[in-house]
Amino acid sequence: MKLGIAGGVLAVLAVIAAIVGYSALFTVYQTRLALVVRLGQPVRVVTEPGLNFKLPLIDSVIYVDKRILDLENAAAEVIASDQKRLVVDAFARYRINNALLFYQSVGTVDAANSRLSTLLNAALRRVLGEATLTHVVRDDRSALMARVREQVDREAAAFGITVVDVRIRRADLPAENSQAVFERMKSERKREATEFRAQGSQRAQEIRARADRDITVIIADAQSKGDTMRGEGEAERNRIFAEAFGKDPDFFAFYRSMQAYESGLRHSDTRMVLKPDSDFFRYFADPAGRPREDAKK
Repeated sequence: MKLGIAGGVLAVLAVIAAIVGYSALFTVYQTRLALVVRLGQPVRVVTEPGLNFKLPLIDSVIYVDKRILDLENAAAEVIASDQKRLVVDAFARYRINNALLFYQSVGTVDAANSRLSTLLNAALRRVLGEATLTHVVRDDRSALMARVREQVDREAAAFGITVVDVRIRRADLPAENSQAVFERMKSERKREATEFRAQGSQRAQEIRARADRDITVIIADAQSKGDTMRGEGEAERNRIFAEAFGKDPDFFAFYRSMQAYESGLRHSDTRMVLKPDSDFFRYFADPAGRPREDAKK
C-alpha cells in the first residue's frame, strides 16, 4: 500500500518536473528575435536561432519578427513649393533591429505602424513641400524619396527600427484639379483638331485649284493642237482637191455633184423645191453634165 502511494507521488512529481522542464525551454527561429521578460521587466534579448532556457513560471518570452515589414500608408495631401496640391500614396519597408528598445517604446507591430505612419506623413510634407510639382512627379523623385527615408529612419531609430526603403506609389492631383486639367487638355486637343482640319481644308482647296488650272491648261493645249491639226488637214484636203481639179476639172465637178446629191437627197428628211431644168440636176439629164442647150446641140 505504501509502495503504491509512493509510486503515485513519484509519478506526479515526474509529471510536474516534465512540465517545469518544458516551460523552461523555448525555441528561437531564424526569422525572429526573442525578448525574455521576468515579472514584466526585460532581462535579455536572444538574437541567435536555436534552443534556449528561461526560468519556468517566472520568465516569459516575447517574439519579434526581424524580417522586413511593410507599412502601407494612407494617401495624404501635400502642398508643393509651387502651391500645387498633391495626393501622395506612399509605402515604407522597415526592420526591427533592437527588440528591447522596440518593446519599451512601442510594444507591438501595430503600434509601430501607427507611429511610423505619422513620421512618414510629416517627412513627406517637409520634403515635398520644398519641391515643385515637376520635381515630385518627374525630375527628382528618387532623390526626394531618399531624403524622406533618411528623415524617417533617423526618427524611427528611437523605436529600435531601421527604415529600409520609402517609395511613392502614386502622386496625383486632387480629383477636382484632375478634372479641371482634363477639361483643359480636352479643350486644347479640340483646338488643335480644329486647326488641323482648317489647314487640311485649305490644303485641299489649293490642290483642287491647282488641279482645275492644270485641267484648263491641258484642255486648252489639246484644243489648240486639235485646231492646228484640223486646219492642216483641211489645208491638205483643199490642196489635194485643187490638184485634182487642175488635172481633170470635169471629173472633179462630177465628183462634187455626186457628193451634193448624197448629202442633199436623203430618203428620210430631205425636201427641195427646184425647177426640173435646174443646173443642180444637170447630171440627171446628161451624164457629161452639160447644160441642156449644149446637150440638144
